[in-house]
Amino acid sequence: MIQNILDFFEKQTYGVCAWWGNKLGIKAHKVRLSFIYLSFLTLGSPILVYLIMAFVLENKNYFKPSRKRRTIWEL
Repeated sequence: MIQNILDFFEKQTYGVCAWWGNKLGIKAHKVRLSFIYLSFLTLGSPILVYLIMAFVLENKNYFKPSRKRRTIWEL
């Protein structure tokens, strides 16, 4: 029971670091460590940023425009 809960939270929390690692071209482990170090140095403010990024990453389809933008050549 507890292992299932831990697995769920690990998938949710590590997804943001893995996504940033892929975008920046670095290992996800280094991104995780940077969040941990920044949290200690700035008294937890990166945790808020991390939670906001997790929310946006989870709901990124709602933030994209739904229709294709027309170019100047299609007018």
